[in-house]
Parts: sequence; C-alpha cells; structure tokens
Amino acid sequence: MSNIAIIGSGNMAAGLAAALTAAGKNVFIGARDAAKAQALAQKTGAQAQGGTLAQAVAAAQTVFLALPYAAAAEVLQQLDVSGKTLIDISNPVTADFQNLSLGFTTSAAEEIAKAAPQAAVVKGFNTVFAQLLDPAARSGQTVQVFLAADDEEAKKRAAALTADMGFKAVDAGGLRNSRFLEPLGEMNILFGFFLGKGTGIAPMWSGL
Repeated sequence: MSNIAIIGSGNMAAGLAAALTAAGKNVFIGARDAAKAQALAQKTGAQAQGGTLAQAVAAAQTVFLALPYAAAAEVLQQLDVSGKTLIDISNPVTADFQNLSLGFTTSAAEEIAKAAPQAAVVKGFNTVFAQLLDPAARSGQTVQVFLAADDEEAKKRAAALTADMGFKAVDAGGLRNSRFLEPLGEMNILFGFFLGKGTGIAPMWSGL
C-alpha cells in the first residue's frame, strides 16, 4: 500500500515517480492503460506499483495529477477522490503549446477543484520540466516549486513532499493564484521549446 499516487504514465509521471522513490517514498502509478502504469512501475523500481486509476487512488492520501488539464478533468469524473489531496501539475495549453486555453478569471486548478469538490487541490510543479525532476539534473542547484491552495494542511503536505524531493517549496497563496502560476508555466514552455533555452530551466523568485 502507498499513500502517494501518480495518475499518468508520461514523462512527468515518470519523473515524479523517480524523484519520490529516490526520496524513500512508495508510490502507486495509475493510468487508463494499466499495462503502461505497470511497465512504468517496473522501470521505476521496487518502491513503485502500477495498476488502474481506481487502484492508485484507493491506495493514496496524496494524488499527483500528472496529466494534461483536459485529461485530468475527464479522469476525475471516473474517480472517488473524496478526502484526498490532489496536486495538479498541469498548464492548460493549446495544442501548439504557444497559448493558454483558459486563464485570468479562472485556472485549470480551480476548474479541477470544481470537478472534485470533496478533495483539496494544490497547484504545484507546473513550472518544472520533467528533466529537472531528476535530482542529478539539478546538480545541487535550488529549484523552486510554487504551491497554491486554499487548504493549508494540504499545502503543507505538498510542501513536505516537495522538500523531500529536493526542491524548495514556495507558498504562492490561495488556489486562485493558479491564474497567475499557469501563465508563468506557459512562459517557461515558451522559453524552453520556442526561445532556445531548453528544458533545464525553471523560474525563481529571489530577494535582492
């Protein structure tokens, strides 16, 4: 049994699974194609299990939604996430990755919270590329993860996991601030894929 689930089987899911297990956590990876989740779990190592979406969520207190926004919203209609902490890592990008499909008056995280009102939603990791989930890729450098949530206990749980993975958790206030974190995530995508900076980058707030 694991109290951490990862929903998804793509690059971000794989990176989160590797980072969490490297931090000594047990994870359950769930996907619509259970065979893909099981294959990823086998690749990740002995601290990972894989199976269906329902199996992953049932085993977990904290659930990483490592899916594109539209897919996450669809998946939540199939699952009972009551009482869970949901960490939404998505950016609601258009198909060409060069614009957001919603924002400023709402956000992907807020829409996910509406779809799962019995869960506590935390926005996080949407400004971190999969490459930087690997501790070796960070080479001892500080990478900030901005966390926005209305439920303070859920935010604390997310912050603790963030720190365990070797990131610096930054409290970004309430969930409505996802309206501003998601454009930041899109800007990071533009820097990484369209402005030649590559995926070894992440935004950082610092005092002068």
